[in-house]
Amino acid sequence: MDNLTHSMVGAVLGQTGLKRTSGLGMAALVIGANIPDIDASCTLLGTPSLALRRGLTHGPLALLVLPLALTGGLILFDRWQQRRGTRPAARAPLNALWLLALSVIGMLSHLGLDWLNSYGIRLLEPFSSRWFYGDTLFIIDLVMWVVLIGGFIWSRRAEKSGSERWRARGQIILTAACAYIFANGTITGMAERRGHQYLHDHGLEPEMVVANPVPAEFWKREILWRSDNGGYGNYGFSLLDDQVPEYLPIAGTTGMGQARVLAQVQRSKDATAFLFWSRMPLAHFEKDGTLILEDQRFRGNFARGSFRVAVPPS
Repeated sequence: MDNLTHSMVGAVLGQTGLKRTSGLGMAALVIGANIPDIDASCTLLGTPSLALRRGLTHGPLALLVLPLALTGGLILFDRWQQRRGTRPAARAPLNALWLLALSVIGMLSHLGLDWLNSYGIRLLEPFSSRWFYGDTLFIIDLVMWVVLIGGFIWSRRAEKSGSERWRARGQIILTAACAYIFANGTITGMAERRGHQYLHDHGLEPEMVVANPVPAEFWKREILWRSDNGGYGNYGFSLLDDQVPEYLPIAGTTGMGQARVLAQVQRSKDATAFLFWSRMPLAHFEKDGTLILEDQRFRGNFARGSFRVAVPPS
């Protein structure tokens, strides 16, 4: 998910009362909710970064190391402010164990949110490079923004007014966000089941059916499918409309089984990295022999050109 969503989840967790367990508790939650994205610096490498993102810093070793590093950093920061005489008088004493626990909670929220979209996450890196996909939320979800930001403000107003209801409000907002996520997971499951049935009804054995979340319209999914004979296609699903296409919209064949594709991929680090990351790769050749690799998940207008590799002929 985007870092605004990650940050607001950490902040709302703090408003449930967790931030009061230690000085700098809110900082531990919000920074912890973002810290796995330190691997974003690898995007400077270009396409090869696809093989590095959402891997090592999102895996079990990172879950052991990063919260400890964050806890140590917050303690050092508190002591540095104390030596300079700039430590806020209203800040509560630091509790190292609670800071560590809050850092872990914040990081777990990050891993959970990243799993929820179709981009994927390697939860077991470095022990396994398998990608996991939740296919539940689009990477940027406007409803989550409204719920989390509005809920945080609602809770903070109560806190500033001296009302003890601020914790309850934080808990209500967290519950609402979880209910929204659950509802989206239900929609995805329904869309995928109908997609499998749709392919069966058209005489095809589905190799893969993905109910891809779309921007803004949480009640819709883009059904991406692949058959066992190499065909692929997509069509729209809406919870508000039970209609399905009268004919199977076959876009063509994936092209990934061609020996020519495999030979050309082996000569390109960009192509190798792309295929390591890609969940639904597509390949075709241009007239001059250039190999074009794309991912079926990200062929829409919003991402056109962002997830695409061109491998020139030798």
